[in-house]
Amino acid sequence: MDYLPVFLDLRGRRVLLVGGGAVAARKAELLQEAGALLRVVAPERCPELARMCQRPGTEYIAAAFQPTHLQGCVLAIAATDRGEVNLQVSAAGRAANVWVNAVDDPAASTCLMPAIVDRSPVIVAIGTGGATPTLARRLRAQIEAILPARLGELAREAGRRRSQVRAALPALPARQRFWEDFFDSALAQQLLTGRLDAAAADAGFAAQLDAALAPGPLAPAGAVWLIGAGPGDPDLLTLRAQQLLQQCDVVLYDRLVPAAVLARVRRDAERVFVGKEPGRHRTTQQRIHELLIERARRGQRVARLKGGDPMVFARGGEELTALTQAGIPVVVVPGVTAALGAASAAGIPLTHRGVAQSVCFVTAMGEAAAALDWRALAAPLHTVVFYMGAAQLPQIVARLLEQGAPAGRSVAIVEHATLPGQRVLAGTLDTIAATAAAAALGAPALLIVGEVAEFAGSRHKQE
Repeated sequence: MDYLPVFLDLRGRRVLLVGGGAVAARKAELLQEAGALLRVVAPERCPELARMCQRPGTEYIAAAFQPTHLQGCVLAIAATDRGEVNLQVSAAGRAANVWVNAVDDPAASTCLMPAIVDRSPVIVAIGTGGATPTLARRLRAQIEAILPARLGELAREAGRRRSQVRAALPALPARQRFWEDFFDSALAQQLLTGRLDAAAADAGFAAQLDAALAPGPLAPAGAVWLIGAGPGDPDLLTLRAQQLLQQCDVVLYDRLVPAAVLARVRRDAERVFVGKEPGRHRTTQQRIHELLIERARRGQRVARLKGGDPMVFARGGEELTALTQAGIPVVVVPGVTAALGAASAAGIPLTHRGVAQSVCFVTAMGEAAAALDWRALAAPLHTVVFYMGAAQLPQIVARLLEQGAPAGRSVAIVEHATLPGQRVLAGTLDTIAATAAAAALGAPALLIVGEVAEFAGSRHKQE
């Protein structure tokens, strides 16, 4: 190991910063966030650094560096664009037994500044010994994508409970088991959402601690995560979705979840297909409710993975209600809904100044189609996105025409949106049915009706 990583407590400690440019300003921001008292030495300062020098506890010396500037400092940062000045700071720091970091100059440094992922109090530092800062920054970006944004809040919550757990579970192995179970629990996932109030957090923690104190084996606590898989492209999964898919014990998925998204699920997680085809249900919605409740009561962490967003034409509300009534902890993870994904992938703005002032998402399947306000859907300056519209295309066109929509109104169909096999069919109300039939259109496909659909024709050839 070339360097020993350490974390410095700089709160209330004096740190010397030599330099007045943008690099120095970035270092000043980092040091002030850590609570350091800055002494900035530079003949001139950039505006950003000048503002930072106005903060309490910060000194500014408008001069060239002198070794006496190190007096009382525990750390020095040389952040100038002049190598000879950085070397002067380094030599003076070594002589005074003060740690020195010379930016982008490992040879002149006695300590290095890592790339940082800040989820305070959780902090991850990445160093490459100064060999390649670019790699350190890339690793930081990858780690940031893995760690939940509210991880620090979870850590603080656990820290507040340490003495309580120590008193209740004096044996170290029992405490370790408790904390392992806590960080895997539904309560921890709810805390990470930031929407659990203090009273609910206290009650949940007390219940978990009581369970740990109960005689006999500790029954695992299960939970359900209703996760939106997005429109198809796995790279459009949210960070939260990817994090939870790596933690679930079992995933229940439907036909709108492509294999590429399932590949993001933890390798050893059980996969259960509960898909439903239009007009031919393989698994009833009631049975899905039963499976979710049954698996959670076994203590499993269940991911209910749905195409698009779980709360948009995906029965997510029904499943949320059933789980809540059964007392099962549940977290909803939004996804990029299919309408937004398809429109973006096809280059169609769903609203556009002077063309469409509003947008409406509807489904025209079965008996529900008769209850729609077709006159409103046929109105001008309006975009309508029909989910699952391919199978009902002739009926949709007929109803819109009956309610006054012009035959020449632009439409587009996006098939397999965001996936490698995506197709965009552009046309008008009086031509789109024939175009779709000739192209042997398949599912899933979304129908976009409105003048904004003309944008599809500018980017895609009609198929």
